[in-house]
Amino acid sequence: MKAMVLAAGLGSRLRPLTDDLPKPLLPIDGRPLIEHTLLLLRKYGLTDVVINLHYQGEKIMRALGDGSRWGMKILYSEEPRILGTGGGIKKVEAFLSDGPFLVINSDILIEINLDKLIDFHRRQKASATLVLREDPEADRWGAVGMDAANRIRQFLGRPDWTGERLAKRMFAGVHMMDPRVLSYIPGQGFSSIIDAYVEMIRKKDRLFGFPFKDYWIDIGTPDRYQKAQEDLKQRRAAFF
Repeated sequence: MKAMVLAAGLGSRLRPLTDDLPKPLLPIDGRPLIEHTLLLLRKYGLTDVVINLHYQGEKIMRALGDGSRWGMKILYSEEPRILGTGGGIKKVEAFLSDGPFLVINSDILIEINLDKLIDFHRRQKASATLVLREDPEADRWGAVGMDAANRIRQFLGRPDWTGERLAKRMFAGVHMMDPRVLSYIPGQGFSSIIDAYVEMIRKKDRLFGFPFKDYWIDIGTPDRYQKAQEDLKQRRAAFF
């Protein structure tokens, strides 16, 4: 199984830390942030990886190389103009289209059993499975509405829903996709994967939420970056 790491963001909320260093290379517990993601993928046998790049992408390529030091094969997809979460995935369609694949954000730290996620995706016969977590501020992050059978029915209130009351969850930045998802993404230019998911819901395609309760943090602001450093220092999270 292949994986894609989304690493094209500008990291603007982390400035000045990201003035001279892209966010995926910020050090966490002695390693670049993105290296923690690569080691998670390797742990579960996902060693064929593509990383999309935009802001200071050449520094990421120099730091990671071809992935051979971790027993991985890393390819890069450079985006002179940033393409968004949908457009970035669509650009590497040829690489990803031969079977189910995993997409993960490069700016999170997460303790997750990917074998269980993959098994859940297969058992549900899902077109896409998103890792979802409870969060009291789910609306602020952008709530995902999930029914009692873990079926995703809404993103940010879209599309309209008149059925049972939905549980509000927060997307944790990890998702499994079958290649059919790629057909919902526009062929070129900027797009969000959320728009593709909303269209899939409208067409009654099978989107599921994988309930997740273990350690997760988004390294999106200086405060959360500091918290992640402290969590690993105090071993509140056990990474590699």
